[in-house]
Amino acid sequence: MFKSCLRLSSLLLATSLALPAAALEVKVLSAVVKDEKIADAKITWQRNGESSVSATSTANGVASASSTLADDNDTTMIIDKAGYSTLVVKCPCDGFTYALSPVMQNLDGLRVVLTWGSTPSDLDSHLTYPANHVFYVKKQGRDANLDVDDTNSYGPETITIEQKHNGERYVYAVHDYSNHSSKTSKALGNSSARVQVYVGQTLIRTYNVKPQQTASSWVVFGIDENGAFHDIDQYLSLNREGLASHLNSLISAESFESHSLITDAIKKEAKRINTRGEKLYGEKKLEEAMYAFQDAVNLYPSFGQAYSNLGLTYQKLNRTAEALWANRKAIELASGNSKARVQASSYYNIARIYEASGRWQDALDNFRKAKSLREHSAYDSGITRMQEKLNQQ
Repeated sequence: MFKSCLRLSSLLLATSLALPAAALEVKVLSAVVKDEKIADAKITWQRNGESSVSATSTANGVASASSTLADDNDTTMIIDKAGYSTLVVKCPCDGFTYALSPVMQNLDGLRVVLTWGSTPSDLDSHLTYPANHVFYVKKQGRDANLDVDDTNSYGPETITIEQKHNGERYVYAVHDYSNHSSKTSKALGNSSARVQVYVGQTLIRTYNVKPQQTASSWVVFGIDENGAFHDIDQYLSLNREGLASHLNSLISAESFESHSLITDAIKKEAKRINTRGEKLYGEKKLEEAMYAFQDAVNLYPSFGQAYSNLGLTYQKLNRTAEALWANRKAIELASGNSKARVQASSYYNIARIYEASGRWQDALDNFRKAKSLREHSAYDSGITRMQEKLNQQ
């Protein structure tokens, strides 16, 4: 049986013993259509110093290849198909199922994909925002919906936000429905659950459940009024009604509270990865640099320099929605003597993105935010252009 799992690069910190070289086989499914197999996806296994191995998924979504590569953490697998976000994962890979997310076109949309292991059988995704709660009972909310609801292990279970609204908060959580009445269950913590967030054509964040947690609810992340992500990573023993009440309290609270513990060792590793990304960027290896910067922020979510580097890289790669996300996070993390300058520049970058897409009012709002922080002729020119565009409507 295939084990369902979406995994991204160096977030998998647990080590594994190298397995003997053998045939590799994976299964590829859609993240948004239940049980839909993905054919003609290109799968490539790579390992430093060795020749890569490739295969293509068949009509039943299965790809297999004879390989001399060891199926361990030093082997990387890339799954690529036109119209879908490229998935890059660290092995072991053999026998796993991977879900591909279609590219999102909306600048302010995002997709959240939950996968887990064989137990418990039923984990549920919950998305709460003002006057809305999207989950298996109510699959459709305002500009958001539950695409896939899985009740038989593995997932994927997917929520798509078609249009995120400025000035509103969002909170995403996972609930162990199978053990919802237990106050002592560790099934959620031991489920190998992982949550991955897609913006545009890019997997931007990956969250992994912490093992051995006594909890039936995992509050994973929040999105603030300005669109910046906040890692919450909170574990609670709550039934469905209790979870709903708690999520609403986070929506109305003064600020999101982080429960993540980032050690000095993790920060050091994230900085090492960021430096490697900067070297790749200087060599114009933009996609490789992007993956490195993503690895850095997955390890250290408050790493402002890595977010700044990501924003530049996304812009170079013409990944507009992703650049919006990175600039918003840079605004949130800005501090010290350069805070106003960094925030003003980021608001300006956001305004130019909206201007290029013809969203004049959104562009005007962000040009004005930039000017409120710092005087610059480019901000004045942007305000004038947007006012003229709006007057022509």
